[in-house]
Amino acid sequence: MLGVVAAALGGPEVLQVTELPEPEAGPGQVVVRIRAVCVHPADVAATTGEIPRGPVPPPFSPGWDIAGEVVSVGPDTTDFGLGDRVVGMIPWYLTRGTPGGYAEFVAADVDWLVRLPDELDFVSAATVPLNAQTAHQGLSLVSLAMLPAGSSILVTGASGGVGGFATQLALQGGYRVVAQASHGDEQWVRGLGAHEVVSRSVDLATVGPVGAVFDAVPLGEAAAAAVEDRGIVVATRPTPAIVPARGVRQELQLIRHDRELLADLVGQVAAGRLRTRVAVTMPLTEAADAHRRVLAGGLRGKLVLTVN
Repeated sequence: MLGVVAAALGGPEVLQVTELPEPEAGPGQVVVRIRAVCVHPADVAATTGEIPRGPVPPPFSPGWDIAGEVVSVGPDTTDFGLGDRVVGMIPWYLTRGTPGGYAEFVAADVDWLVRLPDELDFVSAATVPLNAQTAHQGLSLVSLAMLPAGSSILVTGASGGVGGFATQLALQGGYRVVAQASHGDEQWVRGLGAHEVVSRSVDLATVGPVGAVFDAVPLGEAAAAAVEDRGIVVATRPTPAIVPARGVRQELQLIRHDRELLADLVGQVAAGRLRTRVAVTMPLTEAADAHRRVLAGGLRGKLVLTVN
């Protein structure tokens, strides 16, 4: 089969398309024929070694979120059958790229996967697992801080995958959402239902005070300036400490896979209760160019690699 591996740490040029052995399904596994795999900033960070849990020694395969069809079932595996459509998240923080999703076939633990509803296509489905679970789990930290329903939450990066899901899920939770949009992308964010949309050029200190900040970019202190004293800031990457005198609680949300949660979120997207969007698709063999496009910025929606 064809796969994409990072032969060294570095920029997009380290990604190489190569022939790899086709995987076999072990106990509790299925082999998935990949139809779509999402390209995340986390994939780009993995190739440069700039990831929270430390660099991964090459060679390895990037790729967290996959969607495709089951083509082989391992021993004592009953969750899925041949031909089942599935979507899931390779817990890359555990596999460290062995496997990764940038390949024509992946041997996946059944716990990584959920059934893909007929109403949802492979490409759209591949944008859900990492982004939507991160958003939901980060907002759960806000709920644990006992922020009352109806309180205001600022979501940075609401034009992006995590921020877009966080905006919608916060609305479902009964919060008043102030969402920061990329330049020229206010209409999309407003369409997600945000009560107030602000642009990236706004000084966020003038937006608050809000009870919580979901810092999906993250912006760090610039976003924390909007939160009230003794409020909470949840960031998706490590950020500098906030002035202790303010009593602000800081939380770091790193993804953890939750199969039951993923099934619910995928179902909501399939039913139209949550929205996602795809900016562009590219063939798997153009993974290096895909990383260049992500690094260049300006995409409105996710970039998804496809396999015929």
